Amino acid sequence: MTALGQPDPLRSLPITASGEFQQLLLEIRQRARNEEFDRQKFISTDVIERFRQLGVYRALVPRRFGGDERSPAEFCQMVEDISVADGSAGWVASFGMSPVYLASLPLHTLSQIYADSPDVVFAGGIFPPQPAPFVEGGLQVKGRWKFSSGCMGASLIGVGIAPKSGEMLGLPRLAVMPSNQVRIEETWDVVGLVGTGSHDVVVDDVVVPEDWTFVRGGPSSLDEPFFRYPSLSFATQVLSVVGLGVARAALDELGGMASGRISVTGAPSLSDRPLAQVEMAKAEASLRAARAWFYQAIDDAWQSVLAGDPVSVEQTNMLRLSSTHATRVAAEVARSAQMLSGMSGVYRSSPLSRFVNDTQVITQHAFMGDMTYQNAGAILFGNKPLLGYL
Repeated sequence: MTALGQPDPLRSLPITASGEFQQLLLEIRQRARNEEFDRQKFISTDVIERFRQLGVYRALVPRRFGGDERSPAEFCQMVEDISVADGSAGWVASFGMSPVYLASLPLHTLSQIYADSPDVVFAGGIFPPQPAPFVEGGLQVKGRWKFSSGCMGASLIGVGIAPKSGEMLGLPRLAVMPSNQVRIEETWDVVGLVGTGSHDVVVDDVVVPEDWTFVRGGPSSLDEPFFRYPSLSFATQVLSVVGLGVARAALDELGGMASGRISVTGAPSLSDRPLAQVEMAKAEASLRAARAWFYQAIDDAWQSVLAGDPVSVEQTNMLRLSSTHATRVAAEVARSAQMLSGMSGVYRSSPLSRFVNDTQVITQHAFMGDMTYQNAGAILFGNKPLLGYL
């Protein structure tokens, strides 16, 4: 690690260019590790530690705190590469985007968070915001929050609160605390993204100083270019790109199994069937097109940021729409790969079953719902979207 605030001389290289990172990807792509993550319902601590060592969690941290200050596209590419190896691992790695959230904390709080290291592993349970009365020393936090992806390996946890003064509730905030002040209840029992460990977190009357709380999506305390990029859009992108990675893994799996597969009916191998060739080509084209638009939208908005211009409503709309589109295409591609595999793809032991389930779960996320299309269409017609879309 370089001295605090000093740029890493290897900063210009992609995170996944290192031999160590490639070796880790090969390891977590092994079926034994995939099954391990699913069986225990969280990403193993040794993998989280290697993510930390290799720069996943410092990727977006400003250089002033010892981070790498990567671009949105670089970070999404990293998450995509991890997701090709394992969708749950990619989903957990995506929360390396936590500086987007934490940037709304006061600057002196951020300095405390990153005082020892930029490699801070953050997880959050945002909904529902629980009433938190003001008491001596801060806000008294109590409640339960669901969908806390990656909480098993986090060192810092944020939970959604509604500050309470008398009978009045203020704007929802996130209250941030060390993970040892939180209890995790292992409630994550799902069909896809099983290894994300998106369990419930429970807090019992912990007093959180007010300067360790922030309004989610509020003004950033940091002025680096990255913090002028649309935060809600980025929170969406780092999740939707997981689908692109899993869909790529599905096509790779199908391609690898096709030539050696012999039909019990005596038909040609899958790779020699004209219909299979057509469908494989269509799936490849669809995935590449969705991916190209996804990254094009990122690059377009990022160039505006670097030029010092505000990201326009139209650009932000494309960030959101291309993200939802990517998840839908990814799910269709994974399902197409499973369909082409025939009965072998329906077994629980088949990676294709896992890929289908993982991509379908991503489409269920609130950020990628059909409401995206309604809001995007409203903007395309020159109307205003619903509150919270942009």
